Amino acid sequence: MSILKEFREFAIKGNMMDLAVGVIIGGAFGKIIDSLVKDVIMPLISWILGGEVDFTNKFLILGDNPNNVQTLAAAQEAGLNIFHYGNFLTIFINFLLLAWVVFWLVKLMNKMRRKQEAEPEPAATPEDIELLREIRDELKKRPQA
Repeated sequence: MSILKEFREFAIKGNMMDLAVGVIIGGAFGKIIDSLVKDVIMPLISWILGGEVDFTNKFLILGDNPNNVQTLAAAQEAGLNIFHYGNFLTIFINFLLLAWVVFWLVKLMNKMRRKQEAEPEPAATPEDIELLREIRDELKKRPQA
């Protein structure tokens, strides 16, 4: 078998297609969750806390600050040694919120799955029982002598 035929067989098999679909759905789901965190949850948290929950411009100047620079952009432009913790803090908070939302979504999905599994379909009656029932019904239909 040629390499192209083997590759075609591999690509057409379900595993590769399932993986491709999973990656596409995962990317779209990631965008939905990211939007939920940025557009819904973060504004609510900002409103509850009474201000902006964006720490990207928080920093500390390590060492001398000869020109008394007060903004991050100016400190970076001046080449000062800065400890830029704000961006990390913002990304970390977003991660925690994202993980929290995903946790609740997975919990909801598991609950729905368990509910479906809890309602098992009635077991099919074995063939011998069905046959005996048919015989019984036929005997009942016969006139009594």
